Amino acid sequence: MTPYLRLSGLEPFVLTPDIPFVNVGERTNVTGSAKFRKLITNRDYAAALDVARDQVENGAQIIDINMDEGLIDSKAVMVDFLNLVASEPDIARVPIMIDSSKWEVIEAGLKCVQGKSIVNSISMKEGEEAFRHHARLCLAYGAAVVVMAFDEQGQADTCQRKIEICTRAYRILVDEVGFPPEDIIFDPNVFAVATGIEEHNNYGVDFIEATRWIRANLPHAHVSGGVSNLSFSFRGNEPVREAMHAVFLYHAIQAGMDMGIVNAGQLAVYDQIDPDLRERCEDVVLNRREDATERMLEVAERFRGGAREEKVRDLAWRDWPNDKRLEHALVNGITEFIEADTEEARLAAERPLHVIEGPLMAGMNVVGDLFGAGKMFLPQVVKSARVMKQAVAVLLPFMEEEKRLNGGTGRQSAGKILMATVKGDVHDIGKNIVGVVLACNNYEIIDLGVMVPPQKILQVAREENVDIIGLSGLITPSLDEMAHMAAEMEREGFDIPLLIGGATTSKVHTAVKIAPRYAKNQAVYVLDASRAVGVVSQLLNPETKAAYIEGIREEYVTVTDRHERAERAKLRLPLAKARANPMQIDWTDYTVPAPKFTGAQVIEDWDLAEIAQYIDWTPFFQTWELKGVYPKILQDERQGEAARALFADAQAMLRQIINEKWFSPRAVVGFWPANTVGDDIRLFTDEGRQTPLSTFHTLRQQHAKRPGRPNVALADFVAPEGVADYIGGFVVTAGPEEAAISKRFDAANDSYSAILVKALADRFAEAMAELMHQRVRRDLWPYAADETFAPDELAAEPYRGIRPAPGYPAQPDHTEKLTLFSLLDATAATGVELTESMAMWPGSSVSGMYIGHPDAYYFGVAKVERDQVQDYADRKGMTLEEAERWLAPILNYSLKPAAAVAAE
Repeated sequence: MTPYLRLSGLEPFVLTPDIPFVNVGERTNVTGSAKFRKLITNRDYAAALDVARDQVENGAQIIDINMDEGLIDSKAVMVDFLNLVASEPDIARVPIMIDSSKWEVIEAGLKCVQGKSIVNSISMKEGEEAFRHHARLCLAYGAAVVVMAFDEQGQADTCQRKIEICTRAYRILVDEVGFPPEDIIFDPNVFAVATGIEEHNNYGVDFIEATRWIRANLPHAHVSGGVSNLSFSFRGNEPVREAMHAVFLYHAIQAGMDMGIVNAGQLAVYDQIDPDLRERCEDVVLNRREDATERMLEVAERFRGGAREEKVRDLAWRDWPNDKRLEHALVNGITEFIEADTEEARLAAERPLHVIEGPLMAGMNVVGDLFGAGKMFLPQVVKSARVMKQAVAVLLPFMEEEKRLNGGTGRQSAGKILMATVKGDVHDIGKNIVGVVLACNNYEIIDLGVMVPPQKILQVAREENVDIIGLSGLITPSLDEMAHMAAEMEREGFDIPLLIGGATTSKVHTAVKIAPRYAKNQAVYVLDASRAVGVVSQLLNPETKAAYIEGIREEYVTVTDRHERAERAKLRLPLAKARANPMQIDWTDYTVPAPKFTGAQVIEDWDLAEIAQYIDWTPFFQTWELKGVYPKILQDERQGEAARALFADAQAMLRQIINEKWFSPRAVVGFWPANTVGDDIRLFTDEGRQTPLSTFHTLRQQHAKRPGRPNVALADFVAPEGVADYIGGFVVTAGPEEAAISKRFDAANDSYSAILVKALADRFAEAMAELMHQRVRRDLWPYAADETFAPDELAAEPYRGIRPAPGYPAQPDHTEKLTLFSLLDATAATGVELTESMAMWPGSSVSGMYIGHPDAYYFGVAKVERDQVQDYADRKGMTLEEAERWLAPILNYSLKPAAAVAAE
């Protein structure tokens, strides 16, 4: 088996040949980012974490963290920041590159990171002995290494020097130290070009050629580099720098550079760069002309500031031949003329079916190619699908009539795929998007909708003779439903692929929990819509299916082994020991204002326009697989055009929603006197806290912590008996209307608008939760009555208090919603119901608790042991088996019967 570079944060990352280039985010580096340096110097770690989060959201697959600044204690700050990163799952999911010129800082960082990291860097600048020593320590810590092309004589500048140093380092690492060659990443030094100094002109070529040699002659080693160094001469002119970086990467990646430290949010697309600017960048990077620098300077000012010409509507394409007009309409999502153009094509064709199989499918093939090449984005593809559906709707009556009269044959699809959201789950936006993308590629989609029981899925699969079943789910109980579905397919003798997707799913869970239950074929994890077509085409091609499934099986065995080794290696504490290390809060002088009422109240004064001001747009773009932070994503060089078009469509629909009152928001909120008793939060009917009302049960972290870090439970943030405290609860919903509106759009062959209205309904529900929380803090439970944050500042959660939700990392048990809904009488008050898997219906609903202590923060319980699960079951009055069902995703032990475990 080919050895691959394997890294991990909370999630594994394997650098396979399918990944041509790895973006290493550069902005969490005090030497390269003035903004980040200022935040770290001022100890504004919350904002510094946002910088890291932005890098991950913008596509960084690894983040480079460097704290080498003369005015800070680099070692202490590196430790503090890495520990904070570890508590942020959306950042910690990617591997960390620990970057420092000081070995003591690197080693301190290695002691903090979870998973497998990269050390950046080691070199032979202090001689071979120091190099060997650092390499052996990196090997002992289990880290991969960046090796700088730097020896006792200095940094390598020419191609020959780069080759000599990298070769010597490789032989020492592999032959003497025993370092895995796949864990070696050479940095042959990216230096600035176009500086005006003639000796610098060939630096780009030197790097590219050295890269080509390293990949050809040093087996399994990788090549990385700090790309921003290249354009240092043009600092301050970001459009020119981005263009230079794109041109350099285009050629360096072809030569074998497979990693790079770049600003993941600022990369131009090579073939979208202004042609004149691109030519001059290539002249500089490839040293093609003696006057390359002068010619670059000539055009640089023209592009400073990134001014872009506004597009003027151009109807010249209306004069093109009919097939080219259809292609243009499909690629650009234009429905205005599609009925007339389709009818013209029908009149010219021998049969209406030929229009679909001819120009329409040819146009969709162009869409598929552009999407696969990263030149179109998901919202644009869904718009293309809308055009296709409307064209087919024109042809359908004629095809049905032909079939009735002549027994005509129908259209041949590339395959038939059944899709469903599993029993108990109501979320389907992601599933619908995947269905649209597959339909664009000539696959027939049978969509059974949401909350579909396994027997119905299997019955329809048999009746329709489908080629693949695809399952989707958002909430954690859906993971068990998927595993059960796999077992049912095995039991009933199915022999077709099973696709797994949705927000809570992962490759690890699929490999460990689902795939082993369906041995006849294979459960395959699909990350997002952009991967679906490739996976399905491999599975349905007789020439590739067997090899592809075998490859998946081998990969899943490796994933399972690695997961089990990692879990065994993690130190867990007995529950008693974890409880002895709670969050330490001084309650002696704690006072908090009483809420304005206790019990539950329905909130009816909702204004759709006011709610809209509280929408966080970043998750909206993520729904459409556009990765970036709003509003910066609108100016993103690669995704900006698609993001701006999507945002414009969303704003237009948003105005309709508000003006025509499409949604009817509903909410209920409640407050109760409360105290912590052990790991429980006990609620009372009276201020004297003498009459118990109900109990919220919480779970405690059991993983070992470094000294000074607590094993937290939500109960730690509520005052103990004898101190007056309160908690709140809420349920909000945008209303059930979005389901009917979405169906109307689907019936009109407008899947784009159908998905758009669902995505906006979700945003309205989340915005309601944000607005309600602000009302609570300022007025209803005025522990922050003087708070002045504007709506657009709230997404960063700068306020006091938290609103944790059952089913999320701080309280993974969804059944706590039963207690919350009972206290609020939520179904009667809002119409929101709980499914058997504890999903909320309508899906555009949000629920949770309010905890007001200023030290409260969000965290993840992570894996727990059997002793806590048994204790939790006893406290809740459940059986152990019931508790294990709801806590299955966080169990750190096998679900074999206890007797079998004891026997082993």
